[in-house]
Amino acid sequence: MTTTPQVLDELQTEARMGAMGRETATREIRQIDLSDFEHRKTEIADQLWDAAVDVGFFQIIHHSIDLVEVHKAFAMTERFFALPDSVKNQYPLQKALNVGWESRAQVRPSTGTADQKESYQITRPHMDALWPTEAEVAGFQPTMLAFEVQCWQVAMKVLSCFAYKLGFETDFFTRAHDPACPSYQSTLRLLHYFATPAEQQASLGLWRAGAHTDFDCLTLLFQRQGQGGLQVCPGKEIDSQAWTSVVPDEEAITCNIGDMLMRWSDDQLPSNFHRVKNPVRGEYMGSRYSMAFFAQANRDAVIEGPGKKHPAIAAGDFLNQRIAANYKAY
Repeated sequence: MTTTPQVLDELQTEARMGAMGRETATREIRQIDLSDFEHRKTEIADQLWDAAVDVGFFQIIHHSIDLVEVHKAFAMTERFFALPDSVKNQYPLQKALNVGWESRAQVRPSTGTADQKESYQITRPHMDALWPTEAEVAGFQPTMLAFEVQCWQVAMKVLSCFAYKLGFETDFFTRAHDPACPSYQSTLRLLHYFATPAEQQASLGLWRAGAHTDFDCLTLLFQRQGQGGLQVCPGKEIDSQAWTSVVPDEEAITCNIGDMLMRWSDDQLPSNFHRVKNPVRGEYMGSRYSMAFFAQANRDAVIEGPGKKHPAIAAGDFLNQRIAANYKAY
């Protein structure tokens, strides 16, 4: 598979992002209220656009997913990762389809070391034989599928605002992310970052997740209260590597623009770098759990911006290029 010059440029940039950099608390990660969405949609779209253009990250509140449902999904996540590795290994990661379980297998171009985490990917059309059994985790499959639907609904609500701002039809991105199609490739990813042993607490060479951008259109991230570590660096500050921590708020969903939407917007919406740092002395050192929904357009959807800045490309080909270049999955 041919890697385009644009992807090569992005990889070269990512390879520069492995330093500690500096931390700053002056940057605002805006919170945007989605309540009364249908009546306030134009106002909300303006707020989302401004936050996305400025930082590429924002949080949404009153988003319609009940906190009880979030807690249920987190409980299932913990129960799955508590299984012995020998059991989880029955459901191995299939990189090309973005499904299954992996542990310390993802090496970022920014760090050259494996992320200190394990993850389990759910991509609806490709889950045959990859669900844990009822005996292993009772209720896991229906709970996570129901939660995935709720995530999709919220993501489509946010993407409809970006469609409006880009001059597309309101349901443009909803049609491009149709879960009824076999080419559907949006993914719910469950994440467990390992507790930090005392002997590793001073190791600056290890990262829970090295600096990277996401490949998708839009990411929805659920964090647990008190389990921090996520940091953001807008593109305009790559040279200084000034990182801002995104404090976990279980009432909010943290969102960021991915590479796919950046291309679809003719680069108006930036896909910015983020990472999960290892905790330092005095910070919470235990396990960190999070859940990320990646809204990735169906494989046969064609990515072409309103101004046609970049050549048209199928979303499946776009994603394959990024995976192949970053993780040599093919």
